[in-house]
Amino acid sequence: MRLTDMADELYTAATDLPGGVRAATAKRGGVTVTRVEIAREGLEKPRGRYVTLEVPSVSVLDERDAAVIEVCARELRALLPPEGPVLVLGVGNRRITADALGPRTVQRILVTMGAGAAPPVRGLRPVAAVAPGVAAATGLSLQQLTAALVGQLRPAAVVCVDSLCSAEGQRLGRTVQFSDSGLYPAQADHTRHLTRDTLGVPVVAAGIPTLMQAQEGADLVVTPRALDSVIAHGAALLAGSVNRALQPRLTVQQLCWLTG
Repeated sequence: MRLTDMADELYTAATDLPGGVRAATAKRGGVTVTRVEIAREGLEKPRGRYVTLEVPSVSVLDERDAAVIEVCARELRALLPPEGPVLVLGVGNRRITADALGPRTVQRILVTMGAGAAPPVRGLRPVAAVAPGVAAATGLSLQQLTAALVGQLRPAAVVCVDSLCSAEGQRLGRTVQFSDSGLYPAQADHTRHLTRDTLGVPVVAAGIPTLMQAQEGADLVVTPRALDSVIAHGAALLAGSVNRALQPRLTVQQLCWLTG
């Protein structure tokens, strides 16, 4: 079995799909959008909606690429509740480049939620952003920390940003995936599982593949050659997309100015 977090690598419109799975691909400007919907349990990916966007290499993209951000934001917004506070989690280890996408992304999120206060400007959606770190550094699991935050903030949804694994090397740093199935890495024993069942609120996962298994059954991974650039520009792209999805009254340019 191929180790992948990408739903469209398992289910494509060009192949015979199992019952309960639908897939469709469309072009949005310069971005190819593939939507996979899994309507039943027992398959390789959990039930939910998965959207994959193929973009020019994110190592040459940043927040100035408003057209790409607009497409990403529109797809992400469709997976989120239309209103209510949102908690954005930057999942991963900031000290390991390939795993630093989540923490780097939350540094650019427009935070509008004060300590128990309303947003500073009327019309802005309340947003909090946290990079909770790893269990080895905190002594607490990601699920424990997130559950505590959810209990205090009572958000309408949680958005988890994390590095992803792809089975196809050419897709590293070239695709973005959003899913409303929660954060559910392909590894069966992974400790990062965050779902609506475990937290009690909708969990939307967002990420870019930065890793792939070197060979089936091996622990070795390979990463894009321009990894530093992929992480830096990918974080800017994802942050811009999350900000635009959550704050549709502000333009991409305004959001970049506020978070730059």
